[in-house]
Amino acid sequence: MSEMSPPALAPRTPTHSSTREAEPVLEIRGLNVDYGFGTEAVHAVVDCDLVLRRGQVLGLAGESGSGKSTLSMAAIRLLRSPGVITGGEVLFHPRPVEGDSSDPTIDLLRADEAELRRVRWSEISVVFQSALNALNPVITIGAQFDDLLKVHRPHLSSSERWDRGVELLEMVGMTGDRLRSYSHELSGGMRQRAMIAMALALEPQVMILDEPTTALDVVTQREILEELMGLRDRLGFAALFITHDLSLLVELADEIVVMYAGRLMERAPAASLFRAPRVPYTYGLLHCFPPMHGERKPMEGIPGSPPDLRALPSGCSFHPRCPWAMERCRKETPVLTRLDASGREAACWLHSGGATVPAELAMVDPGDRGPSAATRRVAR
Repeated sequence: MSEMSPPALAPRTPTHSSTREAEPVLEIRGLNVDYGFGTEAVHAVVDCDLVLRRGQVLGLAGESGSGKSTLSMAAIRLLRSPGVITGGEVLFHPRPVEGDSSDPTIDLLRADEAELRRVRWSEISVVFQSALNALNPVITIGAQFDDLLKVHRPHLSSSERWDRGVELLEMVGMTGDRLRSYSHELSGGMRQRAMIAMALALEPQVMILDEPTTALDVVTQREILEELMGLRDRLGFAALFITHDLSLLVELADEIVVMYAGRLMERAPAASLFRAPRVPYTYGLLHCFPPMHGERKPMEGIPGSPPDLRALPSGCSFHPRCPWAMERCRKETPVLTRLDASGREAACWLHSGGATVPAELAMVDPGDRGPSAATRRVAR
């Protein structure tokens, strides 16, 4: 693997409390998702646990096919057939109503359709991977905003719904006259902004962002990400940000979870994971993009390809691609284990005790826990 160092982080003024201190808004516990049934079933998500906290950004990273989108769509019960949720629970904690002493927590996997319809978009919204496919091509952007508000805010008049649509587009850097446009009349960046505006229409507590900048040029990508983080700081929603690009998450996330072949491999505060990865797969992902400063070096990336989920290798799924694989890695599957007081977790036998940890995976994090990862930006 390349010895190239990622760019340094630059701190900015804290806007949120520590990831560990904020209360949970969405908890995923022991989630299992298969495609198909019986002995032919493909285990796409295996025993995954995630906690998204209020006002925080949780990054979910991994190569294509690692199970990121499957996990998020299963959590809000939007998984398409032949996907099947075989176990676990997803707890949504809405803000309690003043004067109501009952527990408002909802298990989304056991909620009925009426409850799901109430929660989706109003409390938990989604920005899908491809805005062109998510937007309706035969009606205008304004008509789609109108449909959304008519269902969830029936007390609003037609003119009030239009005004709200204008307000939302302006919030994401577009002009209100674009409400009269069809999706094919918008650029890729505009379509993505329209989707983000639609996701914010009902002021949700949680936004799921499934690779929202895929296929956009780097300038547009940067603009949209800066707008998203500005809106997060202003509106206070929590976000689950899904991407294969760890360099994006280092800028945006408070905490990062790395996923491979349906399993969680590492969980850590973003700065700690960036400066001192503990799992070979994370190390490989971090060294798949060039540094912004310093000496030029050849890029090597991660050898091989992600495994076929229908025929996973024995033991640790990553061992055929891992330069530090041991005999134990080929026979036993590691589980996510806490490594230190900061809450960092890793699923790797190199940290099980008795193994010689390579220097690349034993780096000391100079920032320790430092400020919240939401307070940082990558130096340009």
